[in-house]
Amino acid sequence: WLNLLLSAHLLLLSAAATMGDLECSLQNIVDQKSLRWIFVGGKGGVGKTTVSTSLATELCKTRKSVLIISTDPAHNLGDAFNAQVGSDPTPVPGQSNLFAMEIDPNKYVQRADVLGGQDESVKKILRTLPGADELMGFYELLRFVSKFEYEVIVFDTAPTGHTLRFLSFPEMFLGLMEKFQSFRNRFAGLLDSAMSMAGGLPDGMSAADAFEMINKMRDLVEDVSAQFRNPDLSTFVCVCIPEFLSIYETERLVQELMTREIDVHNVVVNQILDAREFGKSTLLDALIAKQQRNIEQIRELYEDFHVAFVPMLVTDVRGVDQLEQFAQRYIQCSDVILQDRDGK
Repeated sequence: WLNLLLSAHLLLLSAAATMGDLECSLQNIVDQKSLRWIFVGGKGGVGKTTVSTSLATELCKTRKSVLIISTDPAHNLGDAFNAQVGSDPTPVPGQSNLFAMEIDPNKYVQRADVLGGQDESVKKILRTLPGADELMGFYELLRFVSKFEYEVIVFDTAPTGHTLRFLSFPEMFLGLMEKFQSFRNRFAGLLDSAMSMAGGLPDGMSAADAFEMINKMRDLVEDVSAQFRNPDLSTFVCVCIPEFLSIYETERLVQELMTREIDVHNVVVNQILDAREFGKSTLLDALIAKQQRNIEQIRELYEDFHVAFVPMLVTDVRGVDQLEQFAQRYIQCSDVILQDRDGK
């Protein structure tokens, strides 16, 4: 399986610039002041929220304002910050320039003002379209975020499948807008007559007004989509653990991101067992040996990435102070020391 993944990985990288030997640290993200969108994702249960929230606290040291958004239906930002986090930007205690929010796409659909907005019949029609709830929620989120001036926005994303769907929303949305435009061009006269007979659109909106609003929606989504594909503005941080399924899913995610032209050159390998921290145990010895083999595979797969290694912790990471300490484990270039029981 590794040879197949490696072949596909190298094929995708052949068109990319050679990055050379990169340090095992995420300091490059902190230093890249042009970044506006930072996505943190991976398989469920690997520590994405801890990495994203700790990265946000680190960015606060060098950015005027930071917003972290959870797109995962199972929100954990409040638990990580040990604070109440709602569906609107909420100040994080102890950080004057850090804000957090946990989004609910359905909420944004409920208050969508597209095509007259407050008219419930229009919303019902929109929700009958395949994927309309998610698309409208995505658009409302983008429009909501665009009203606020944050220097950088960190996304604590859902597990891989949901994240890839989220990143495909711009393409899906633009496809839907293109169909609307094509329909208008072909049946403009018939559409105007039908709307006139039906008493017009809500709030006295004309067909021309409706399509002008659709064009504004399209322009916003096109702009954000272009930003997602701009490596100066956006990047994706993959989080995994040294286990087969996690590595496999990470590589699938990396390949999908490259196919979508989304920058990805940072990987955090979390929950690594350190042989020096435990007593003698046949089971632990076997687990540590397996992790070390998997880590070597990660090194081979991502030799052209910044790969940071974080040890397994015996306590939960909660609150700004602990998150700041956790961030130093992947900000500082402190590669995990892989040693056996005798320190070799």
